[in-house]
Amino acid sequence: MEISDTTIAPEIDQDTQAAIDVDRATGDFRFPENHKFDAGYGLNADTVRYISNVKKEKDWILEFRLKALDVFESKPMPTNWATDDLNNIDFDAIRYYLSDGQQPKRSWDDVPDDIKETFERLGIPQQERAFLAGVEAQFDSEAAYSNVKEALSKEGVIFVNSTEGLREHEEIFRPYFGKVIPTGDNKFSALNSAVFSGGSFIYIPKGVKLKQPLQAYFRINSENFGQFERTLIIADEGSEVMYMEGCTAPKFETATLHSAVVELVALKGAKIQYITVQNWSSNVFNLVTKRGIAHEDAEIRWIDCNIGSRLTMKYPGVVMKGEGARGEVISIALANDGQLQDTGAKMIHAADNTTSNVVSKSISVGKGNSTYRGQVHIPKHLKGCKNNTECDALLINSTSRTDTYPAITVRGNQHVTQHEASVSQVSEDMLFYMQQRGLNEGQAMSLAVNGFINELVREFPMEYSVELKRLIDLEMEGSVG
Repeated sequence: MEISDTTIAPEIDQDTQAAIDVDRATGDFRFPENHKFDAGYGLNADTVRYISNVKKEKDWILEFRLKALDVFESKPMPTNWATDDLNNIDFDAIRYYLSDGQQPKRSWDDVPDDIKETFERLGIPQQERAFLAGVEAQFDSEAAYSNVKEALSKEGVIFVNSTEGLREHEEIFRPYFGKVIPTGDNKFSALNSAVFSGGSFIYIPKGVKLKQPLQAYFRINSENFGQFERTLIIADEGSEVMYMEGCTAPKFETATLHSAVVELVALKGAKIQYITVQNWSSNVFNLVTKRGIAHEDAEIRWIDCNIGSRLTMKYPGVVMKGEGARGEVISIALANDGQLQDTGAKMIHAADNTTSNVVSKSISVGKGNSTYRGQVHIPKHLKGCKNNTECDALLINSTSRTDTYPAITVRGNQHVTQHEASVSQVSEDMLFYMQQRGLNEGQAMSLAVNGFINELVREFPMEYSVELKRLIDLEMEGSVG
């Protein structure tokens, strides 16, 4: 079935809107560019060869990239989505590779001063010292810092960037590379396959259960730049891992492109939890493909917080390949003025007794537009499959908008599915009641919105709540007046 809901809410004053705006100043700074390697503007075969040559890649990787470039050029831009904004991307005005040519540092003291200051201002390495099992920090095209605790390395845990993964762990990396998300999956997965650089490669050995998270932070510093990290996480049988990523960029007048590919593989009985807190600036096109394969009794959870960017198109998916596999997507999206958050989930049941759960909450502010776009597929020959899909939206202004497109295909009569969608408005009566308890209008609005997302905020790890609070701090005391 396919449902489209479009609803508007009552107007609020400027002070109230200011109270629920998200402060992006934390990431809105930059340092002068100082790149040893620059592929220049535009994309062609020479660009791809330049990237591969700088990385000193094997012939099969260059061949993979060049074939992907052909696929990218042959595929048209998606036209059936909710926006024509994609046509504003000028691929010839983008730089596809920028780096200083250095290998990732294992010691924070060895990181160049400007890059070190960037990540210190963003809260990395304090988080590493406090609670993280390992950290990777990417600056433009390459990782500047990558480190994992020595005790985990001794257990066989691998946490490096994708370049190191392909070079030093090819026997583990290559069998899964491009298998979860094929090059031809969509135009932007093909683009990533042609020019990918950076991203994380993680392997968790059998039975190893990480008690602390791993984190990667992706930073864009340069103007007219495209960041194309490629992440592959493999959790071997019975292992467990939590991976967290954060994203920021300074605000430029020109468009910036971010197009990542993330592949997850959870083998028998393994658990992967992938958490994203995105805070791109409002000039970034964020076009990401994320998918995982869950084998027998395995579990993959995507937990997403999408706040920034000009346009986000992201639909984390799980293919439940083995019996008893479980997939889940939990997401929060906030669309402010001039933003479209087109987010959702894809759940593909491919084995008996598999379970999927999708919970999405969106907030639309000013002229912001949030869209839930989901797909659930349960074939006829399976039995005992379960799906739950919940899509709840909160509208703040009469100019804000939300749409819901849940495509749920269930064949056969041996499955259980349920779908719920709601659109709510912050009523004047509720605001009036809270104001009678001593809150001003902005504080009352913030309290209402905070209550709307509170249930999902609890799903984020306690250790990550500081980052989340900085990005979705809807209370913002003192910001009105």
